[in-house]
Amino acid sequence: MPQRSPQFPISLKLKYVKLGYQYLVNNFLTCLLVPTMPFFLAQVIQLGPEEIFNHWNSLQHDFIKTLYSSFVSLSYGRDKVCAHSTLPIPHLWDYTGIVVLYSSFLIIFASILYFMSRPRGVYLIDYSCYKPPVSCRVPFSTFMEHSRLILSSEPKSVEFQMRILERSGLGEETCLPPAIHYIPPAPNMESARKEAEMVIFSAMDSLFKKTRVKPKDIDILIVNCSLFSPTPSLSAMVINKYKMRDNIKSFNLSGMGCSAGLISIDLARDLLQVYPKSNAVVVSTEIITPNYYRGKDRSMLLPNCLFRMGGAAILLSNKWADQWRAKYKLLHVVRTHKGSDDKSYSCVFEVEDSEGKAGISLSKDLMAIAGEALKSNITTIGPLVLPPSEQLLFLFSLIGRKVFNLKLKPYIPDFKQAFEHFCIHAGGRAVIDELQKNLQLSSEHVEASRMTLHRFGNTSSSSLWYELSYIEAEGRIKKGDRIWQIAFGSGFKCNSAVWKCNKTIKNLSDGPWSDCIHKYPVYIPEVVKL
Repeated sequence: MPQRSPQFPISLKLKYVKLGYQYLVNNFLTCLLVPTMPFFLAQVIQLGPEEIFNHWNSLQHDFIKTLYSSFVSLSYGRDKVCAHSTLPIPHLWDYTGIVVLYSSFLIIFASILYFMSRPRGVYLIDYSCYKPPVSCRVPFSTFMEHSRLILSSEPKSVEFQMRILERSGLGEETCLPPAIHYIPPAPNMESARKEAEMVIFSAMDSLFKKTRVKPKDIDILIVNCSLFSPTPSLSAMVINKYKMRDNIKSFNLSGMGCSAGLISIDLARDLLQVYPKSNAVVVSTEIITPNYYRGKDRSMLLPNCLFRMGGAAILLSNKWADQWRAKYKLLHVVRTHKGSDDKSYSCVFEVEDSEGKAGISLSKDLMAIAGEALKSNITTIGPLVLPPSEQLLFLFSLIGRKVFNLKLKPYIPDFKQAFEHFCIHAGGRAVIDELQKNLQLSSEHVEASRMTLHRFGNTSSSSLWYELSYIEAEGRIKKGDRIWQIAFGSGFKCNSAVWKCNKTIKNLSDGPWSDCIHKYPVYIPEVVKL
């Protein structure tokens, strides 16, 4: 047996010291009260029943006397109070009724004020993810064969795509829309609309079937798709298909990148604060057909290897009665925008190459920029979700570095103390690796993201919902669990949402993972030789 490292006992002790510290700080009041309770009970036991009763009456009398004095002061003025103070105190029951009446009025008024001022709860009733047909499947061999035929005069570009695909983390069952299967691809407006109808209508049909909500019951509709923005809009296409009400509030978001799904959730939350007793549907997708790059610029070939078909439809409600059937309650949405910085603004950019072919260019600095955006986002969301023990450690680290100029590494809070599940945008293997490293997450915490990337590829703004569906299909979500969704988008943005589970979710018989969840998790090698 190999000998243990001499540092192993030290690290083990530090681990238990940290656990003890977390328990002590997070349960400070409990730790303070529990030792004093036996002493208090011992003192009470020493008193007889008659003494306890007399003490109780004395406290009650003094309390009501104070309230009565305050009432007289407000009603008659200070001079009257002085006059009253020289008189003998009336019997307790002479003014108890008045005090109770005014106290009840104040309590009712404060309660009404509280319930009117607090934000309405936003509940996620259910959601549905689009599952592409088998006919759209693109195995590695098919993808590479098409690349060789389309870029026959550019062998280096073909080789580059092959290297990217080998290390991408994608599996053999990801899908591309029908127009991309042609050689050469034949993207046009009609085929792009057909893809949009296929993805969005399928997800909406499944959502209505799950929730038993009728299209006429929808008050707010938000559709986000970054790169395909036709006229009439995609939201108008949905309204026309389902013959929704003419007073529906509809929005169509474009150009917002892969984090547009959480931007849509944030917009829906704000609208649900304004319109009471309303239902909102959010549709998140990315239409691939018109955005397939057919040139040879390497920075623009990368999206061809990663992006795949996908979409999701989510039903939200602010109705108090819906909280009993809702899956989740929305707790927080935090949005971070780094667009004021030129490098951040241009790191994901739609542009034409030297031959006039349009595509999405990805900068080499993308991961560094994403790390800065993530840092800003977790700095904002940390105080909202982290337990006191982690907030204190972060504060001490910050004071040590900024005030005392100590050479300390910035303390990375342990977000595992705040969340049970993580849904990290499946933008690519490098994105998941970087967040796992920066947030110090285990392999199980990022399993949903890796498996979603393997099975469905990068489905842009809808990837978070495939990941959540994976965790549900594995039967891991219990009542009270908190889920953190993190996504990145062009601009450059980092957005996150926090949900709390309303009820234990058992293994699902439907959904995008229904026919393959028994195969997962699968081992994904660093390199798949093609």
